[in-house]
Amino acid sequence: MKERRALGLFSGGLDSILACRVVADQGVRVTALKFVTPFFDHDLLAEKDAYADAMRRKYGLDVTVIDISEGYLRLLDNPAHGFGKHFNPCIDCKILMLTRARELMSSYGASFLLTGEVLGQRPMSQRRDTLRVIERDSGCTGLLLRPLCAKLLPPTRAELTGQVDRKLLHGFSGRSRKEQKQLAARLGISDYPAPAGGCLLTDPNLAARIKHFYQGFFSFDGQRAVDDVRLLTIGRQFRLDDGIWLILGRDEQENARLLTMRGLLDDWLLHMPTRPGPLGLLRHARNKVAGTNREAVIIRRAAGLVVRFGKKEQGGITAAEVLIDKGNGSEQGVFAPLLDDEFAAWRF
Repeated sequence: MKERRALGLFSGGLDSILACRVVADQGVRVTALKFVTPFFDHDLLAEKDAYADAMRRKYGLDVTVIDISEGYLRLLDNPAHGFGKHFNPCIDCKILMLTRARELMSSYGASFLLTGEVLGQRPMSQRRDTLRVIERDSGCTGLLLRPLCAKLLPPTRAELTGQVDRKLLHGFSGRSRKEQKQLAARLGISDYPAPAGGCLLTDPNLAARIKHFYQGFFSFDGQRAVDDVRLLTIGRQFRLDDGIWLILGRDEQENARLLTMRGLLDDWLLHMPTRPGPLGLLRHARNKVAGTNREAVIIRRAAGLVVRFGKKEQGGITAAEVLIDKGNGSEQGVFAPLLDDEFAAWRF
């Protein structure tokens, strides 16, 4: 008998774990696709093998991490089905992931797809009519099995052809997770994450930042690089002048992240060598600041902010030495801290 294979969308939450296991436990070889973007789980790209090992050990699932960042950034320009409460295009996000999964089916020898969706669990993306729209617009009509609520939906091709036994699927609905927890216990799954909104686009503050980016708040010459978007999720953010973007780390961890995300040929770094404080990253400074008639003003503003958010001394916040690392050289000077009303309009 030919081996039965399927691809599953895998968020890492309980529903996706259960959906993959319910089908895998019927003898189907399931490959779980963990899609990542700058807004959710992007850090997994640096530890793909470790993550896959952990998922295999904990849940008995084969998980593959796949980056869909570039397509996702284009999607945010104009999602066909609009945004949720903040800047989250949940319906178009699911369509994008299913479209990508469908395109990968032949590579894995898969004959159907599966997700952990539960009818009525989410008000925007898991209504009955929306589930049909997602299936249709992703080109997955008949291909997409939703094992946790399959008995409440029309049979899919996998069920009609006997690749999976419909009687062993489920009819979960609504927001309660009681039935999922009971199923997890029966399957011997106890170590699973608590429900949480893992997408940064649902966070009201971060969503506002990202929305500004897409509305041309910065002049990036049309380039919306993945690293630029990732930087929007870090630290304190300032627009010092037209198109001039400064990020300040709020702690040692954020300072370290800014250091690793620096564009060596284009970004400038600022810090106080003699006093604890933030690392400042002046994005695209070589291209937008160096050699211009506003260079001195921008350096004064950026350095003044580094000092302002540095550690206070007994006399309060006083002037301090700031080193500006320009990549191909550096300069150093003493700068006074900016007053709060001087930079209030630059902050977002």
